[in-house]
Amino acid sequence: MAALRICSWNVNGLRATLRAGAFQAWLAESAPDVAGLQEVKARPEQVAERPWLEAGHEAVWHAGEEAGYSGALLLSKRAPATVRFGLDRPEYAREGRVIEADYGDFTLLASYFPNAGRKLQRLEFKLGYYEAFLARILALRAEGRPVVFMGDLNVAHRAIDVARPNEKETGFLPVEREWLDRVVASGFVDTFRALHPDEEGAYSYWDAWRRRRERNVGWRIDYVFVSEDLLPAVRSAFIEREVPGSDHCPVGIELAL
Repeated sequence: MAALRICSWNVNGLRATLRAGAFQAWLAESAPDVAGLQEVKARPEQVAERPWLEAGHEAVWHAGEEAGYSGALLLSKRAPATVRFGLDRPEYAREGRVIEADYGDFTLLASYFPNAGRKLQRLEFKLGYYEAFLARILALRAEGRPVVFMGDLNVAHRAIDVARPNEKETGFLPVEREWLDRVVASGFVDTFRALHPDEEGAYSYWDAWRRRRERNVGWRIDYVFVSEDLLPAVRSAFIEREVPGSDHCPVGIELAL
């Protein structure tokens, strides 16, 4: 049975990643069937080069209203039956943060979760987004839908997921991590940790300061989760650490249905 390759990548500016040639190289090498991109920072009309068309992908955009900020893009070789945007909350929809796609066998959500910002001024906004997102995936499960959700969650779950754990730093605050505890308790599985429970130094984001990527001083804040019923179909879970072009690298799974 052929496995579906599903990837997530915070590109931190799609146009810059395209100009560098990094996106084109990754698309050809990794060959995802479905790719959820975050922090696209562009509207469709601003992107002339579209290598995904030659690769056989359809594109679904959820651009933010603010120019050069946030934005999501879903690329699919298999067109979803239906697509939904946002979380029924206008304050989140304006920022272009989530695309939900029904593929028949499962529902996929690709999302760019908010950052709490400097001095935690957006922490309440971030936690509100967490609650709205959890409510949505639980609603899908109540309908009997298998669920895949992925993206930059902007939180490291355990100490093993960050090089320098600091519970006073956003991205590792106890209140942020407690939300992930609730996600797991609600029947969703962190696929990378399920398949690589003890792997250290497995990061997906590195601050550009002081060559932290070169020294692998990073965070694992990019995830692919599945509902428990899909876990037996997960054939692999991976982090593509060597892919350049962003301060994040792609992560993904292979799913055999």
